[in-house]
Amino acid sequence: MAITLDGSNLTTVGVINSGTAVASTSGTSIDFTGIPAGVKRITVMLNAVSTNGTSILQVQLGDSGGIETTGYNAVYFTNGAQAGYTTGFPLQFTGSAAFALSGHLVLTLIDSSTNNWIGSGTIAGTASNNTCTSFAGQKATSATLDRVRITTTNGTDTFDAGSINILYE
Repeated sequence: MAITLDGSNLTTVGVINSGTAVASTSGTSIDFTGIPAGVKRITVMLNAVSTNGTSILQVQLGDSGGIETTGYNAVYFTNGAQAGYTTGFPLQFTGSAAFALSGHLVLTLIDSSTNNWIGSGTIAGTASNNTCTSFAGQKATSATLDRVRITTTNGTDTFDAGSINILYE
């Protein structure tokens, strides 16, 4: 049976909200906080983001208790290589201070009773380094998600270029 969407069978229309773009030119992490309860999807967007080191970029989720740094079940895939991560959603396959990464990670709430989020996305490096990485994973937060952090796996490399923003709905 096919259902034609003509507006009469829609009960609500989602609104996509934009955060405020943040210049990723300093610091070791960028946090988006105050994400309202009831959000079902978050898109993390990177535009030519770079760090001064070789640590892999990752996205971590958090709630009123803070950022959660363990319990992720995530993997990246690029050029036939893959690896699993438990500290966040990895956004690239290898780090290089010369890489400027652009792309997105979409996080979708799959079960609000367990605060379980599914994430997937694609990040591309600069044309000169000829890289593209796909990644996916899962993480259940201990309470309702209200924050997202972008950082590196070593937590000490500093952002030095680009911008980051989120959409939430």
